[in-house]
Amino acid sequence: MNHYRDILNYFDNRSTNASAESFNAKIKNFRLQLRGVKDRAFFLFR
Repeated sequence: MNHYRDILNYFDNRSTNASAESFNAKIKNFRLQLRGVKDRAFFLFR
């Protein structure tokens, strides 16, 4: 009963939160790559 609106939203609009989850995964991956970098400007340039 807690998620019935989300479930019905999928069947009504065929929309999911997959794009948001993908974006969050990309942000996490970027943060992991940045760990230990001292020169952030050069890292972003690279």
